[in-house]
This record gives sequence, C-alpha cells and structure tokens, in this order.
Amino acid sequence: MDAPEPLTPSKRSHQKTNILTSARLRRQPRAGKQIHFRLLMVSLLITLVVSITLAVIIGPVPIEPLRVWQIALSKIFPPQSEDWSPAQAQIVWLIRFPRVLLAGCVGAGLSVVGLTMQALVRNPLADPYILGVSSGASVGAVLVLLFGVFSFLGVYALSIGAFLGAQFSFIIVFLLAQRSGGISNTRLILAGVAVSYLFSAVTSFLTIKAGTGQAARQVLFWLLGGFSGAKWTDLTLPVLTLGVGLVYLLLQARMLNTLLMGEETAMTLGTNTNRFRKQLFLVTSLLTGVMVAVSGAIGFVGLMMPHIVRLFVGSDHRRVLPMSILMGAIFLIWADVLARVILAPEELPIGIITAICGAPFFIWLMRWKDKAVGGSGS
Repeated sequence: MDAPEPLTPSKRSHQKTNILTSARLRRQPRAGKQIHFRLLMVSLLITLVVSITLAVIIGPVPIEPLRVWQIALSKIFPPQSEDWSPAQAQIVWLIRFPRVLLAGCVGAGLSVVGLTMQALVRNPLADPYILGVSSGASVGAVLVLLFGVFSFLGVYALSIGAFLGAQFSFIIVFLLAQRSGGISNTRLILAGVAVSYLFSAVTSFLTIKAGTGQAARQVLFWLLGGFSGAKWTDLTLPVLTLGVGLVYLLLQARMLNTLLMGEETAMTLGTNTNRFRKQLFLVTSLLTGVMVAVSGAIGFVGLMMPHIVRLFVGSDHRRVLPMSILMGAIFLIWADVLARVILAPEELPIGIITAICGAPFFIWLMRWKDKAVGGSGS
C-alpha cells in the first residue's frame, strides 16, 4: 500500500478553507432561522400592542387610540394636565383595560398549558378542554361558588378549588390512558372525553341542586367563559402564576424537546422522566386551575395556538413557547372583542366564539393526522 501523500502548505490551507466554508454553510440555516424567529416575535409583539389598543377603543363610547395610552401612562406618571373627562378615564382604566389584559393573560396561559400537555403525553390532540382538565377545574370552582367550599381561603378559594379539580381530573385521565407501562394516544383522548362528560354532568347536577337563583345563573354564564366585570385585582394571581409557570417551562424547554423523542430516548439523554412528568402535572394543573377560576371553561385555545405556531417555527420548544404566549394572548383578546360586539349591547359567552373557531380546527387536525400516518405507512 502506497504511503499517503504528505500535505503541502498550500494543500493544508485549501483543506482548512474547505472546513471553514462547510462550517459557515451549516451555520447559515441556523442563523436564518434565528433571524426569522426574531422577526416573528417582533411582529407578534407589535400585533399584541395594537390588539390591546383596538380592544380598549372598541365599545359604545368611542375613545381615540392616543387617549388610551395617555390615560394608562397617567396612572404611572401623573400628568401636568388632563385632557380627558373623568368618564373616559374610568371607562379606559377601570373597565376596559383590566378586561383586555385579563383576556390576554388567560389566552397566553391556556396556550402554554396546551403546548405542555401535547409534549407531556406526546399527543397533538391534547388540550386542557379535550382532556377533561378544564371540566375538573370547573367542578372545583362551582363547589366554591355555590357551596362556599374553601371559603376560609378568602379570595384564593376559587383558584384553589379549580386547581384541585384540574389536578384530580388530570390524574384520572392519565391513569385511564396507561397501557403496558406507557400511554396509549387513543385511550388518552377517549379517557379525556369521558372524564370531561363526567365532570360536566357533575357540574350540571350541582347547578340544578343550587336552584334557579342568581348564583345558578351566574355559574351557567361563567361555565361558558367570559371576562365581564374584570377588575385589576383579578389580574394579580393569574399574572403571578403565569409568570412563574413560564419561567419554569422556558428553563425546561430542552427537556420538553426530549419528551417528544420518546421515553427511552429521553432517559438516555439524562432526563428523569418520572420526576419531570410529575412536575409538569403540577404546573399544568396550577395554570389551568387559576385561568379557569378567573375566566370559566374556555375551550380549544390550548389546542389551536401551539399547532399554528409550529407551522412557522417548527417544534423546538425554545421557540414555540414564547410564540405561543403571544399568539394565545392575541387570539383571546380578539375573541373577547367579538363576544362583546356581535350581539351588542348583549354579550356572548367567549366559550361560544372559541368553540366556533376550535371545532373546525380540531376536525382538520384529526384529518391531517390521519393523512400523515397513512402517508408514512405507504
């Protein structure tokens, strides 16, 4: 065998140039994706600000866009002179702004919960509403509203009741979906639907037992979701819970990516899947419970938003999570606007709007999933 030809200085330089060039070519797609992601984030942030402004403007009393932010900033930095009436200040700051911000917060929370559930159970159809978690949270909240359960906890009673109901229903669904040590996707959806119907029946029974008074009518409207009567104090717990949950999930984005690869692969990569799943159960139940407590059972947000985001940035949770936050907030803000204006001066429950959007999306997603499975198997 001939000895390899020694590399001359010119050949070494040429080889080094080829290596550097190939490394640059590998970095180019990654750099392009990063720029694309940043542009999308900036666009969504601008869209969110515009959506908040327009949502505050829209209503029976017309208010100029600039006036909205003048009034808002005046609460932080007192102005030298006020060019608006006390009625305008009250409408913007005490009525519309808390409602719009609460809708955005709940939309972001439900979107993140849906995304986390889809990674947790490795099922693209997972959603707090479909898996019965929202129905369980509703039972806990109704027990508080109608019968004063956990009333000793004061203003936190509703959120605690909804949280415990959400966690209880999630545990039942997870146990029913187990098969041979793993989770069956078919059993998961069937168990979720069954548990959802069960807890919905329990909620209806409790409402009937409460009679036909004002409390029962309030519960019936609340169950379909809505933000009417939102106050600034209603934002405290949802914002804090959402902030803590988002920080945790963003820090665990890489581990969420490993869950998508399967149980064995995740364990090979060093992920303690049992402990991580329990942590995700706790976080998703807490987020669902708090969001349902302040808004009612709003469906399909957690199903639609993560899938729409993945169409633009792929499945990497480091990108999908922050984009889902913004998409969910924007979507629910506009859903609330539609709920206010379609039958004005009457108001539709927001759950009707999200169901009209979500049901066709759910059907499309099932058909797309079936085609993808069929295509891969052919």
